[in-house]
Amino acid sequence: MSPSGPDPLNPGPRGFAHRGLHSGSAVPENSLAAFAAAVDFGAGIECDLRLTADDRIVVFHDPDARRLCASPLKISRSRWKDLGGLRISGHPIPTLEALLETVAGRVPLLLEIKVEGDVRRWAPALRCELAGYSNFGLLSFDPKLIRWLKRKMPGVRRGLNLSGRIPPWRRALYIRGAAPDFLGVELAALREDWVIKARAVMPVYSWTVRSPGERAQGEVHSDALIWEGDGRPGI
Repeated sequence: MSPSGPDPLNPGPRGFAHRGLHSGSAVPENSLAAFAAAVDFGAGIECDLRLTADDRIVVFHDPDARRLCASPLKISRSRWKDLGGLRISGHPIPTLEALLETVAGRVPLLLEIKVEGDVRRWAPALRCELAGYSNFGLLSFDPKLIRWLKRKMPGVRRGLNLSGRIPPWRRALYIRGAAPDFLGVELAALREDWVIKARAVMPVYSWTVRSPGERAQGEVHSDALIWEGDGRPGI
């Protein structure tokens, strides 16, 4: 249990699989195959959401499709009919709807929102897609979005992602302004005093664990680990 009390999103000792339980080109990141593998393993899922030009929510990390699909299309400036034909090592780009159908509430979801300045467009799209679904939390580096969602989606768990590299005054401003229910904290910052203090009042998840040594550190100083590769729990 978190020092701050029960955590509704607690994924248990298997933590959250970063971009799903992916493994090279056979099971690429943020693919339905990676999400199904995470469910089979019993891990929660951390994944990335982007909004298309026609307000469809897709599960995709990068701002454009160059790295994963060899396409110059920018996600936020493209319509779903153009993105839907792209492939990641033979796998389609998932929509949020397809992710929810695949997981069906069996494990908790950490949905990291990539904002790109379109804060006000997100709440209507999320309300539409997530209506009737539970066992998820919304996460972002953008404190304005997290604050906006408190008004527009009351009752939904909201988290603020924080790097250890931002100045203390700005970090305090972000936390106060966002009023999050939990934090996602860069692994390198876990031992800092501000994280210890924050953990007393809200759950802290750490990212991204990629080795057994990092896992050992994260298990002591955070409430759940976001992991990939060799950071996989040995259970």
